[in-house]
Amino acid sequence: MSDLRLVLFDVDGTLVDSQADILGAMSLSFDSVGLPVPEREAILQQVGLSLEVIFPNLVPHGSASQHAALVEGYKSAYMHLRQTKGSAESSPLFPGARAVIDQLHADPETLLGVATGKSRRGLDKLLDGHGLRKYFVTQQVADHHPSKPHPAMVLEALNETGVSPDRAVMVGDTSYDMEMAKAAGVFAIGVDWGYHHAAQLTAADVVISKFAEVHDVLNSVWG
Repeated sequence: MSDLRLVLFDVDGTLVDSQADILGAMSLSFDSVGLPVPEREAILQQVGLSLEVIFPNLVPHGSASQHAALVEGYKSAYMHLRQTKGSAESSPLFPGARAVIDQLHADPETLLGVATGKSRRGLDKLLDGHGLRKYFVTQQVADHHPSKPHPAMVLEALNETGVSPDRAVMVGDTSYDMEMAKAAGVFAIGVDWGYHHAAQLTAADVVISKFAEVHDVLNSVWG
């Protein structure tokens, strides 16, 4: 039996605080099609889902062509904002994130991965901007999977790494992350510094308030 363990991280709202760019890109996207911009809280509640799911949720009576235009407008605006400011400024790492990633990566029995609603292009830009690409041996993105909370991202990460569900955890800030983890049979660690309120993380096995607490939780899960 393999001793390898897998720690999967969500990205937006968990590893990085990207809400400024998310809200900015949303505003530009809605302006481009002449629709009113939804309230901040309504937008942040959608973070983590795939864009193809987000816009029908935000504009339930919109047409398919409007939703498609909003998706493309958002992608274009987001990349423009990222290029203008750079990842470190536009999507800064949350306090303690890099230290925990460094420490986990230093353990030869611990593998790291990401499972995100971002596109491949968006994730690449972010990881390169922060110098994080080398840390994550499995990278699951929205291009290749159904939207969270479908468990496909986690299941593929397990398949790629050869790690069994009982040796894996998912760290995320939204109810979608927690529900995805439970659907895949892995331990769910919720964080309270992201875009969903802690009270919404009902599927989480535990909710933490500081990145450094990840170590204590992993020790309690795996010994």
